[in-house]
Amino acid sequence: MTNQTYQTFNFSIENNIARVELNRPDKLNAFSKTMHDEFYSILKSLTRENDLRCILITGAGRGFCAGQDLGERKGDKAMDLGETLEKGYNTNLRILKSIRVPIVCAVNGVAAGAGANIALNCDIVIATESAKFIQSFSQVGLVPDCNGSWILPKLVGLARAKAITMLAEPVTAQKAEQWGMIYRSVADDDFHTEVDKLVQTIAQRPTLALANTKELLEKSYANTYDEQLDNERDVQRLMGLTHDFKEGVQAFAEKRKPNFKGS
Repeated sequence: MTNQTYQTFNFSIENNIARVELNRPDKLNAFSKTMHDEFYSILKSLTRENDLRCILITGAGRGFCAGQDLGERKGDKAMDLGETLEKGYNTNLRILKSIRVPIVCAVNGVAAGAGANIALNCDIVIATESAKFIQSFSQVGLVPDCNGSWILPKLVGLARAKAITMLAEPVTAQKAEQWGMIYRSVADDDFHTEVDKLVQTIAQRPTLALANTKELLEKSYANTYDEQLDNERDVQRLMGLTHDFKEGVQAFAEKRKPNFKGS
């Protein structure tokens, strides 16, 4: 079991599952300079973990993340927001995307601005029915960031992406599920039970196969039909040599539950 103390996060690794909880509940977990720095430290540490099976990202309190803490900007005469992105969000999101194990985001309340898009950058998003996703950038004269302008059209289509970003309309968790923005919304009272069930299920799956599956799916956006067929062939060749494939076939033949090792 791994635990390390942070000011703005609760972080632990137990039974090969990393749990990362944004922990500024009084600010709806809005990102501060300290939070960016600590998120970087946590993500970098996760890239060095060889036995991880799943990562869970969630928020403390009544919200997931309200985006950037604009309170830190009071009194600033001029701000280079490009530098804020490059040294904060963009750096951390690039590390997040480089992590190969499945990443689950449990959205426990409002996810606004950068907070909404951080969630959508994860592999599987599950949310409480009371949660809302808000592309709030236009309300303060900004454009979507944290990869929102790239991922939203692919998830919900160009027409809806334009509307929800330009109008800053809140999208309920139920509607987000219907539109394909997230995987699932669940009743608030069942949320923690369902999140834990999902995380435990993923942790018992063949981790290496899941890592390659998400990489294939993400690369498919840029590949041609033939390139994707070739990629599938090359990756499947490697998968056929793994312990987990042999175990899966043997378990199927013996009519038992497989014991995957993620290798």
